[in-house]
This record gives sequence, C-alpha cells and structure tokens, in this order.
Amino acid sequence: MFGKVNSVGLTGLNAFPVYVEIEASAGLPAFDIVGLADVAVRESRERIRSAFRTSRLDFPRSKVLVNLAPADVKKSGSVHDLAIAVALLCVSGAIDSRRIEKAAFVGEVSLSGELRKINGVLPMTILAQQDLEEIYVPKDNALEASAVRGIKVYGIESLPQLVMHLCGKQELQPEPVFTPSKADYISSLDFADVKGQAAAKKALEVAAAGGHNVLMIGAPGSGKSMLAKRMPSILPEMTFEEAIETTGVHSVAGLLDSKHPLITTRPFRSPHHTVSAAGLAGGGTTPRPGEISLAHNGLLFLDELAEFSRPALEILRQPLEDMKVTISRVSGSITYPCSFMLIGAMNPCPCGYYGHPTRKCICSKNQVDHYLNKISGPMLDRFDIHLEVAPVEFADLSSGEKEESSESIRHRVQAARDIQNKRFEGTGITCNARITPEILHDVCPMTDKAEKMLGDMFDKLGLSARAYEKILKVARTVADMDGTETIDKPHIAQAVQYRSLDRKYWKS
Repeated sequence: MFGKVNSVGLTGLNAFPVYVEIEASAGLPAFDIVGLADVAVRESRERIRSAFRTSRLDFPRSKVLVNLAPADVKKSGSVHDLAIAVALLCVSGAIDSRRIEKAAFVGEVSLSGELRKINGVLPMTILAQQDLEEIYVPKDNALEASAVRGIKVYGIESLPQLVMHLCGKQELQPEPVFTPSKADYISSLDFADVKGQAAAKKALEVAAAGGHNVLMIGAPGSGKSMLAKRMPSILPEMTFEEAIETTGVHSVAGLLDSKHPLITTRPFRSPHHTVSAAGLAGGGTTPRPGEISLAHNGLLFLDELAEFSRPALEILRQPLEDMKVTISRVSGSITYPCSFMLIGAMNPCPCGYYGHPTRKCICSKNQVDHYLNKISGPMLDRFDIHLEVAPVEFADLSSGEKEESSESIRHRVQAARDIQNKRFEGTGITCNARITPEILHDVCPMTDKAEKMLGDMFDKLGLSARAYEKILKVARTVADMDGTETIDKPHIAQAVQYRSLDRKYWKS
C-alpha cells in the first residue's frame, strides 16, 4: 500500500515543501526512514511507535518504508513527526487519505501521543498557504499560524484527537484568524523622564523618523544609555508586512510568546559588549539568527561600543549595507534579513572625561587615540548621525518643568514616516535611510542654496561618497519633518551638523 502526506521543512527562514511518501509491503515488520534525514528525524521512529502504543492506535504490522522527498534536501528536527504519523495512519486504514490531500502536517510527537510546540511555524504556514487549504500544527503553535490569512489552521493536542477529527467523529473548529491589537507603547520607558538634552532628543527624533543609525559619545552619566533605551517609545508603528517578517525571524529562533504570536512593536536588542561575532551575526551547527537579525525592523543598541571586540564590530559593516546576513557552513548557506537601526554609545576615552568642560581627563594621548581607534573609519562612516551628548546642567536636573513625552514625539515621527511610506509605496523601501543610490537625487531635490552649501561642506570636510549620501538622506528626513518636499539650506545645515563629531575626536 502506498500513501503520501504533505509536510513543510525549514532551512533558516526558507520553508520548502516536503512530501512524506510511505509504502507498506509484505515482509517482516520493519520501519525505516530515508530521504537525507538527520538524527532527530530518524529518531522519530521510536517516538511514533511509543505514541501509537500509548494512544491505542494500530501500528502497521508490515514492512514500512518512509521517504521524505525531495530526497536530495536535508531534513532536520522533529517537525515531520506528525506527517509521518499521519502517513502510518493512512496505510493502516485508520483515516482516509483523500481527506488530507489538501492539508499539511507539522509538529513533534511525544511518547504519550501528545503534540509538542515547534519553532518556525509562521514561515511554514506562509508556504503551505500558497498551495494547500489546511494545516495541522500543535495546539501551542495554532495562534501563531493563524496570523496567516487564506488557510485553515487546526491546533491539535494529541494523535487520538486528530484521528477523531479526520474520521468525522469529533470535528475540530479551525483557529480564528489572529488580528493583532494596536501596538502598546504605554509600558515603554518615556522621554519625559530625561531632563535637559534637548539637542540629543531632537537628533534621536530625526533618527527615529528616518531610520538612521546614530553614534552617541559623551562622558559617563550624561544620559546616553537612558536616551537609547527610550527610543522604542518613539519608533513608528510596524506595517503588517514588517510584523510578519519580524515574527518569522523570532519564530525560527524560538523566542515567540504563545500568548502574543505576532510581534507588533519594533524589536529592541541590546547585547552585552562581550558578545561574539557569531552571537551578533548568527551561527551554530544549524545556523540560528543572531542579534542583528533579531533586531530586524527594529533597533540594535550597542552600549560601550568601544568595548566590543574588533571582529564583532567589523562583522556589522556588510549587513548594515546589504540589510541581510549570510551564514555559510559546509552543509550550505542560510540568509537572514537584518534591516535595523543601529545606535552605538561610547565614552571618549578610557576614563570617560576627554573633552569634558569641567573634569580633567587622566588618560594619555596614546590611550585616547588607541581607545577611539577601536572604531574603524569604515565603521564610523556607517553612522548617519554623530551625536555628542553633553553633561546635564544642574538647572535642568533641578527644574520642576515637565519634559515632552514620548507620545507627542512619536506623533511627529509617525507623521514623517507616513510621508515616506507614501513616497516609497511599491518600491520596497521602508524609510529614508534605505534610499537606494539610483533614486537618491530624484527623491532628494535641493534648492540652489542647499546644493551650494552641501558642495562647500563636501570639499571643506573632505567627506566620503558614503558620508555625502548619508547627509542627503538625513536632510531628506529633516525636510519631511518640516513638511517640505524640497530640501533647503537649513535642512542641509542640520544634517551636516550631525557629521562633525569625527572631526573633534577622530582628527586624523
């Protein structure tokens, strides 16, 4: 007897169809699995045998051969347990194979016959939705899968429950389509807590509006970390497409909350400075997403930037440009998306007081130069905005005047991002920081005065081509916040002002 059941495999974020083919023939009882299956897949034989016994289901008393097609693609993990179990139920006559022709099955089967939660259900469901009508997943994954429209999602608790449903004896209702609630920013840290620092707040507002990378440098206690940790409270809302992309990455990493299966607020990742290059970019025997991919469509904050290892920092350079990271292993390559805002914060020297207006720096010139040179020129060039965070004045700290809240700042940020969404509709560009070179001058028209000023600054400051593009993109964001389509001289002046830090600290 021959049967076939649909399943879905996963390599990185790339889901691919898997067809569980089964043949039961006369001969001594045996159960073999072929089709380039790894150890976890081959071990499913013992899990499924035990699950059939404890669930009081008849296991085929024949020679059973299971092939996972396509046979030249490696299958890993326990995601195919359920599909193999359903194939066995088909050849044993427990269910009608015609009932499942347009259905996919993914999930891990426990020894007791219950189904356990797996990672990566969202990208699997997206693939299944293209050709199939139903997908059966563990109950704990059903809410996550239901975020995909156009396919019926059934959450299954155990094999006996699945058999009862497929035989029509006790049919289950499909999971209702998950509709995310409006993003909740109330619990986020608020900019109203930050006293003073008006210039820094304005720069971070521009960064949030345009998705620009920011480098903050200043003495200890000036509020760099405090400002960065409040950035999520002013970031614009995610689109549904961005939410699906971000959730897919977190689903593969196994970081989703079963009660909140769709990520609707932009991620904020803040790894410790001891993180390795692999921890940032991703890796492992079976490559998993790193911090830069987990920050996809959100924000990556690197505090004490100069304390990160040089390899860890330099590995960021290409992903910042390409917005994707490729992890290569002997078994193949996996690409994860990583379109994120980068915010770095650092002291100007080991003691932290180089350039401080009132406190004396105790570091030698060589120590200062060595410390600053931990940030290479190419890495420094990838920050759109260079921001010096000055020490907070006593008058600001002691003032009883209320500071502007994150909510009011976010309204301005959202208004500027709405302009960008309309401008770049249908192009795949999400914000000004992602403007491609071929359309840069088309979307950044300048007045004659603005163009002359930018030309003068380019020659005077010896800017690179990348710095020129970033100034133009930041000026585009400043103009959007002013509600003007044409970039004027004040917009260029403000953008150039955000590129002067390297002239003060990195003088060579």
